[in-house]
Amino acid sequence: MDINTIAEFRRPGSREEAVLRPGETYLAGGTWLYSEPQPGVTGFVDVTALGWPSLTIEAGGLRIAATCTIAELVALPPQPGWTAQRLFFHCATALLASHKVWNAATVGGNVCRSFSAGAMVSLAATLDGTAEIWAADGTTSVAPVAELMTGNGTNRLARGDLLRSILLPEYALRARTAYRKIALAELGRSGAVVTARVDDDGAATFVVTAATEVPTVRRFAEIPDAAGIADAFADVPFGGGGWYTDPLGEARWRRGVSLVFLEQVRAELAGGAARKAGGAGA
Repeated sequence: MDINTIAEFRRPGSREEAVLRPGETYLAGGTWLYSEPQPGVTGFVDVTALGWPSLTIEAGGLRIAATCTIAELVALPPQPGWTAQRLFFHCATALLASHKVWNAATVGGNVCRSFSAGAMVSLAATLDGTAEIWAADGTTSVAPVAELMTGNGTNRLARGDLLRSILLPEYALRARTAYRKIALAELGRSGAVVTARVDDDGAATFVVTAATEVPTVRRFAEIPDAAGIADAFADVPFGGGGWYTDPLGEARWRRGVSLVFLEQVRAELAGGAARKAGGAGA
């Protein structure tokens, strides 16, 4: 779509040059930005010009630049011991997007748009992703991606704040994972996404996205039993950040399918833990 209100397009060469002026907004892949009118926006600041490396393997894990495309993330060659890397592709397929869109849409753009069904939100929330944020006042802060969202399409970022990168920690990348997704239409937006991981020390994390307005994360010292997983999500409210209704799914349906998926991924990971223990003792 042509955005006919744009009077200026800037490609900054530094953090200082990237500071927003009145009427400007940040642009990366633009797959959402160009999809509908942007009233009040008179300028784009193209942060891809800052030249951030898309993917950097560090001692602490994987740093994903906000400007990294989803295609680049999925195409990362398998890394030794990173069993959770398979979740990159699984979460990417939860997007209502073709492979063509993957080549333009960015990880940071998906997180900053903060839709409940944001596929990269699902990924980062499951793998304890932390966001490095360049604040408008020149300071830098770090926050868990799962805690950035405040609602379906809203977050804690202030105007002028710029997401620099997301760090997926090494311990989470080494975890065993499980994934389930459902949509009312075969090619429709996700109605519920349930993900889970078990770390090397046995600690387990279960996450519901798309079905709740903000990521719903529950942590356990070990994989719970069926009653334990059900009890852990029993307090999720209807509305107020929890189960919600829109044209793509009714709240009670979202709750019902999520609870079924939670038990499925719990059983899958528990079965894997049992097989691992059996092999170790053989």
